[in-house]
Amino acid sequence: MKIAAALAGLALSVSAAVAGDLPDLAGREVVVVTENAYPPLQFTDKDGKAIGWEYDAMAELAKRLNFTVKYENTSWDAMIPAVSEGQFDLGMTGITIKDDRKEKVDFSEPYMRSEMVMLVKGDETRFDGAKSFAADDKLLIAAQPGTTPFYTAVYEILDGNEANPRIKLFETFGATVEALKSGDVDLVLTDGTAGQGYVDASNGGLKIVGDKMGVEDFGFIFPKGSDLVEPINAGIEALKADGTLEALNKKWFLDYKMGQ
Repeated sequence: MKIAAALAGLALSVSAAVAGDLPDLAGREVVVVTENAYPPLQFTDKDGKAIGWEYDAMAELAKRLNFTVKYENTSWDAMIPAVSEGQFDLGMTGITIKDDRKEKVDFSEPYMRSEMVMLVKGDETRFDGAKSFAADDKLLIAAQPGTTPFYTAVYEILDGNEANPRIKLFETFGATVEALKSGDVDLVLTDGTAGQGYVDASNGGLKIVGDKMGVEDFGFIFPKGSDLVEPINAGIEALKADGTLEALNKKWFLDYKMGQ
């Protein structure tokens, strides 16, 4: 019992030390923009409430860094330009950290790593991977312009032509999945976390096929030179250190059932 008590006390002191080392933003309002179309990172539930991994993580960061959050919504293709222009303080929607994007916005440290997968209808039998998909010129891919899935479709699956008519463009990720369900397209490329979320909610209507196609690190985005980058990075490190991010992974990727 004495050992257990000592260990508990040590854990509390370490937690307090970490919390004490974090910056204090003094109740500052931070305007966060998101898409609400990327489950389980951020989406709306059956009651229309905005929820998800990123919302929970942001709530933890706000509590520990002492800031308040005001949420706004926009489409993916408008998000990076809007944040770059300073319309919002921070953007979150499973944004892959890429060098070309760093020219327009600043990124936080990675808060999550994911791998890209091929999301298809549950009864799909015409192809089982990138090579067989590419070989059938009747098959179509849904993508959002400027995203990692778009460039993967162009350069890793198809012929490198960004105007290839086999790529059908949509404003939101949710719209690409709806197009897949309705048969307007045959494939959606997405990271494994979002893809598995849709599969779990589909009751057999969707599945993942083929090999994973690379690793992506996700980060929050800020206007260039933002003074929020350093405190948010400190907060992310604290959430990693005390197991909060691991707990969020369990909650949203293992325990949560889409559509509940």
